[in-house]
This record gives sequence, structure tokens and C-alpha cells, in this order.
Amino acid sequence: MVTIEPAERDAVAAFVAHIVGRLARTPRMALGLATGATMVPVYAGLVAAHRAGKVSFRGVTSFNLDEYVGIAPGHPSSYRATMDALLFSQVDIDRARSFVPLGNAPDLAAEAARYEQAIRDAGGIDLQLLGIGRNGHIGFNEPGSSFASRTRIVDLHPATRAANAGFFPDAEVPRQAITMGIATILSARALAVLATGAGKRDAVRAALHGPATPACPASALQSHPDAGWWLDAAAGAG
Repeated sequence: MVTIEPAERDAVAAFVAHIVGRLARTPRMALGLATGATMVPVYAGLVAAHRAGKVSFRGVTSFNLDEYVGIAPGHPSSYRATMDALLFSQVDIDRARSFVPLGNAPDLAAEAARYEQAIRDAGGIDLQLLGIGRNGHIGFNEPGSSFASRTRIVDLHPATRAANAGFFPDAEVPRQAITMGIATILSARALAVLATGAGKRDAVRAALHGPATPACPASALQSHPDAGWWLDAAAGAG
């Protein structure tokens, strides 16, 4: 399913409406969350919907895709702190059931395995939210990632680090991250992908219309039976 909206605002609004609708039908949901600039207006929309009484997160268990390696959860640029600020502190979710990989764990391999087990213990993810990087990455699965990959430590591509530099105004972007693998993402029962802006156009085209290849990690989503895409006109052009 591909929904192309005439403007970024409309694409985000349609994406938010889809999430709200899914939560209304399945309030006790395991919800996979993403971060990055694309998701900032999404979380603003979900907070607004919650304040308007349209959606509750009381029954939600959440799992974030990824976290930077080497920074503590309280670091202002960590994804835990980002999610707390953008969503968790502003809705009625039980923070004890909002999970983000621990990027400063003393044993990162054990943390990756623990995170995989936590997802399994929750019965799997019902709906996974995704953005797409300009190089086709999903989560922090950079080009070349195996479609069979599970949660693990990865090296970040220089382009990914450059794209995220704005979130680290006073420090260098970490060189590694812990991320759900592509197979972990594909195990979700439903996927919802949002892409906006002309800078995502080539990646979207490769993901939707090119061959399924590790050169474009998002192309793995072609095999998923319930993967919806929300695109604005710029991202969906061509």
C-alpha cells in the first residue's frame, strides 16, 4: 500500500491518523517506534491526538528501533531522552513498558540479545513505525546489512552521521549504534513507513521499485505482507 499526499503536512497527518486508528482498534499494542527528523511531527501529532482524547497509550508497550552506542540514557541527544521529550512525557504510556536499547551497556552483545528476547516476550511487535534514510537505511541498518540480521551493534555510515549532526550540536555524532536488525523489523505484524522530501526520493524509488538487495536495506520491506508507505509528492515523485 502506497499513499502519496500532496504536501508533507498532509502525509504526516495521514500517517498519524493511521496510527491512531490502529491504536483505537488494538489498544493493548506492542508498538515499534522510530526516531529522526521525519518522526518529530509524527509525535507532535500523536501528542495532540492524545490531548484531544482521540487516543490513549495506557495499554501500549513500545520498542524503539535503535540507540547510539556510548551515550547514557540521560544524555540529551540519546534516543531515550528524545523519546521522553517528544512523546513519553506527554502521553499516558507506562514508562516502565517503553523500551529503548541501552547504548552504554557494559556488554553490548548481551544487551542486543536481551532486547531481542524482550520483543519476543512481549509477543512480537504489532505495528512498527519506520522512516527511511537517504541511503535506504531503516533503523540503523546501513547498506550491506543482511536481511537475516537481528538486533546488533553496527558502524554508522558517514552520511548517516552527517545527517544526524544537528542532534549533536556540541559533540561528535557517535560512530556506532545498537539497532533492531532487518529480520527483527520484518517480524512485526504490520509496518508503517513515512518518507517526506525530495532528498528521500531516490531511496524510496529503490526500496519500492528496485530489486530487493542489501544495497538498499529498505527494499527488504517488499517481502512484508502488510507494509504501508506514506509519501509526500516530493518523496514519491518518479
